[in-house]
Amino acid sequence: MSSQQAASKPAPQSISMQSQTSAPAPVVPPVIHFGFLTLPNFSMIAFASAIEVLRMANYISRQTLYRWSVISVDGAPALASNGLPITPTLTLEQAGTPDILFVCGGVKIHEAVNDKLNAMLTQLARRNVMLGGICTGSYALVKAGLMNGYQCAIHWENISALREEFPRVLFSEGLFAVDRDRLTCSGGTAPIDLMLNLTANRYGKTLAAEISEQFILERIRDGAYQQHIPIAARLGFSRKELIEVARLMETHIEETLSFEEIARLVGLSQRQLQRMFKYYLDVTPTHYYLQLRLRRARELLLQTTMSIMSVTVACGFQSSCHFSKAYRNQFGRSPSSERHLRHPYLSAVDELSTLPSLPGLPGLQELHDLPLAADQLLDAGRQ
Repeated sequence: MSSQQAASKPAPQSISMQSQTSAPAPVVPPVIHFGFLTLPNFSMIAFASAIEVLRMANYISRQTLYRWSVISVDGAPALASNGLPITPTLTLEQAGTPDILFVCGGVKIHEAVNDKLNAMLTQLARRNVMLGGICTGSYALVKAGLMNGYQCAIHWENISALREEFPRVLFSEGLFAVDRDRLTCSGGTAPIDLMLNLTANRYGKTLAAEISEQFILERIRDGAYQQHIPIAARLGFSRKELIEVARLMETHIEETLSFEEIARLVGLSQRQLQRMFKYYLDVTPTHYYLQLRLRRARELLLQTTMSIMSVTVACGFQSSCHFSKAYRNQFGRSPSSERHLRHPYLSAVDELSTLPSLPGLPGLQELHDLPLAADQLLDAGRQ
C-alpha cells in the first residue's frame, strides 16, 4: 500500500467513534405508574388479576414497562373480603400521583364509600388522572359523579339497582369498558382481559399473547364480551314462570323446544309469555332463545375443537347458512372469522371439512395434534 493510499484511508478509530456518535439511542418507553386504591372488603381475585398482568409484562419484556402502588385512603392496609391485607400500602401522597388509578371494591361497597373518598377521586379527576374501577370499585366513581355520560362496567349483581339510581351513567353489561379517561371492569378474572387489552394497545398484541400463554388462558376477551347475567338476577324471584322458561331454554339448546311447547310446560298461554318477555326483558321469547343458543355457539367456537358444522348442530340450527347469518348479526363477524381470529389452524380444518374423505388421514373429530393435522389436510387438499 502506498503512503497516498494509506493517507486516504480513514483510521479505524475514526470509523469506530463516528459509528458510536451516529447510532440512534434506544427508545425507552416511559414507565406507566398504576395506583390501586383498595377499599375495605375489596375482591382479592380482581385485584390480583390486574396486577399480575403488569408483573408478567415486565418479566417477559425484560423491561420495567409498569410499576404500581397499593394505596388506601389513610395508608393503612385494607382487609380484602377474604380477610387478607396487602403490604406495603401507602397514602396517595406517599405513592405519588399515578398515571392511572383503579378503585378496587368488593362486598359491602356502600359502607366503603364516604365523603373523604369522593373528595380524593374528584381531586384526581381535576388533575386529569385516568380513573378506573375494578369490580364494585366502579360504584365509588359513580357515587362521586365521575361517570356521568360515560360507559361503565360493573359486576352484574349491581347493574339493575344502579341503573335506577344513576340514570346519567351508561351502564354496560360487558366485561369492561374503556371510555376516554375512564376504565371500568366487572370483576372476577375480567381485569386480566382489561389489562391484556391495554397492554396490546400500547405494546402490541404479541406481548399480550405471550402473557396470556403464561397464564394458561385460551383467549383474550374484549370489552364487547358480555357478562352472563342469570335471569333470576335480572328479575328477582317475583316471576317464577319466566325463570322456568329460561331454564327450559338453557337445557334444550341442541333439541330446541317450540314456543307452543314451552308455553304448555309452564302453564301459560303464548300471548301471556310474549307480554311477560316484552315487559320484563324488552325482548321476544324467540329472540331470547336465539341469543342463548348463539352465546353457547360462541363458547364452543372459542373453547373447543369442534368443527363449525358440529357447533351448528349442537346449538339447534338446521342449516349452516342460517347459523352464520344469525351469528354475524349478533357478534358482528361470521363463525369462521371468529374461529380464525383465535384458532387459525382450526379455521383451516373447518374450511377443508367439506372436502371428500382423504385416505390415510384421521377423522376431523379425532384430531389431537391440530396444527400438524391441519398442515396434513392442507397438503392433501392441494394434491
